Formats: sequence, C-alpha cells, structure tokens
Amino acid sequence: MTRSPLPLPGDSPAAGRDAADSAGRVAGGLAGRVPDLGGMELLVAVARLGSLGRAARELGISQPAASGRMRALERQLGVALVRRSPGGSRLTESGALVTEWARKVLEAAADFDAGARALRGRRDSRLRVAASMTVAEYLLPGWLTALHVRHPGTAVSLAAGNSVLVARQVAAGEADLGFVEGLDVPADLDAAVIGHDRLLVVVAPGHPWAARRRPLPAAELAATPLLLREKGSGTRQVLDAGLAAHGGDAVALLELASTTAVKTAAVGGAGPAVLSELAVADELSAHRLVAVPVAGLDLRRELRAVWPAGHLPAGPARDLLGLTRRPAPRD
Repeated sequence: MTRSPLPLPGDSPAAGRDAADSAGRVAGGLAGRVPDLGGMELLVAVARLGSLGRAARELGISQPAASGRMRALERQLGVALVRRSPGGSRLTESGALVTEWARKVLEAAADFDAGARALRGRRDSRLRVAASMTVAEYLLPGWLTALHVRHPGTAVSLAAGNSVLVARQVAAGEADLGFVEGLDVPADLDAAVIGHDRLLVVVAPGHPWAARRRPLPAAELAATPLLLREKGSGTRQVLDAGLAAHGGDAVALLELASTTAVKTAAVGGAGPAVLSELAVADELSAHRLVAVPVAGLDLRRELRAVWPAGHLPAGPARDLLGLTRRPAPRD
C-alpha cells in the first residue's frame, strides 16, 4: 500500500488559494512596473554596441524611435541609464546594473518563446479526428489527402463512429475536431455547418418497391421493418425524427453499426434500407440499388464540424476545417 507524503507546512487548500492569490497580485502589479521587452532589448544593444544609433539599426527601428523608447524606459524606472555624447552612448552606473537584469529577463523570454514554439510544433505534428460513418467513409478521405499536401509531417488519426460517440470524444478532449450528422449539438461543443446531405430509401432491384410508380406513403415506411444504423447514429436520428408524425420510430429488421454493412445487406436483398445519398451514389448508378421516393417525408440533414466550446480549432485542425468548405476530390 502506497502512503501519501506527510503534509508540509502550508500544504492545504487554503494555503494553495493564498499562494495563487499572491501570485495573481504580483503578476498584476509587475505588468505596470516592469519595462517591456523592446526597451530592455534596446538597452542591452546599446551596452554591446556603444551607440544608440547602431543599436537602432540592429533592431530595425529609426533613431528617433530608439531615443523615444530609451527616454520612456528611463522615465518608467526613474533613473538615467545612458549618457549620450557626439562620440556615442555610455551606460551610467545604474544603466549597467539594469542591463545585467535585462539580460536575464531577455534570456528567460527567449526560453519562454522556444517552449511556446515547441508546444505549437507538437500540436501541429498530430491531428486527432473523430467522424460519423458517412463523413468518415465518403468525405474525409478527400479532405485528408488535401491536408497532407499542406502538412506532410502531420500524423493524422481517425476514429469513426456514430454521431453521439463522436460528440463525446470531442467533448472529452480525445479528438481535436469532430464531424457529426445528427440533429443536435451538445451544449459543451461549438459547431459549424460544413455541408448538407439527404437520406434515401433504397432497395435491391428485385424488391417489390423497386417497381412502384407512385411515391411510397410515409406511414407504410414507418410500419415496415428496415435495415437500419444503430441508435445514436445521425442517420437513425434524422429518420426517426422524420417518421415521428407518421407512426413513430423506424422498425428495425436488422440494426447494423456501419453504413457499409447496411448497404451490403440492402444490395443482397435483405430488405429496404435508409442511407445517405453519398453512400449509395455508386450503387444507384450501377443499378445495384433503386431509390424509392417517399411522399411527405423530409430526410434532409446538415453535416457539422464540432469542437470544444470556446476553443477555436488551431493548426492542422483549422486547416482541415477550411478544406471542408471546398468540394472534396472524387476518385
């Protein structure tokens, strides 16, 4: 059994809060008293080059701007830092002391910048995507191919699942960007519509519905056992919502966890299926499936990208989101 270390003096929630409050007060006060990095960088350059003019040229600013920056630094600190003469600029005793402090601050700032760039590089070296089945199978391959051209060094992982599962993964921080087909977006996610889709009722050519001359009544569809995606999928949500006014939720003949499985069963003649027009375009063109019009039933839906609320996608995730606004290349 592992023992917790003995608490040290001050190791308590109250002490932790006091320390955080103290750090906040110090940081707030420092913001008004510590010079900005530009002023300290100028002072260090003057100490090294012996001339305000040469320091200005090295930093890419005009000499009047450098003079103004130095005067502002001296006013802020309340001491003279540089003595100017026709032969150049020399540090005062106070200026030499401040310069040593400034060097340490600039070194720390450089370390901070390097660390921040490393974090950005780590973020930009991988992208975790979660997507509903239709988007994952029929849209994302083209988008990810285009993304690879922009970010060839980025490792992309894709988790495909139903819309409810995708939303949970994004909210839990397990994916940087998600794509869903459902009707609703959870409150802890932000979303953008990236496209539109339509569900179709499809049957094998030998099914009696394939020869119908009139649209199928929605009530008959509601009463007929169908090949369906599982509960929680965007396809199932949209279908159940559409059938709510015509007898209730869809009746499952077979409930399958992937679009491909439902489509394969429909092509094999197992029964009618309801699938995205994106998923069945090739089968309709090859006459392996037949679309059955349904009277009075709107099965259009929006496709959305989702990400944690209040945190805009960045790096490759931002670029992938931008690519979704363009037509995906087709094979």
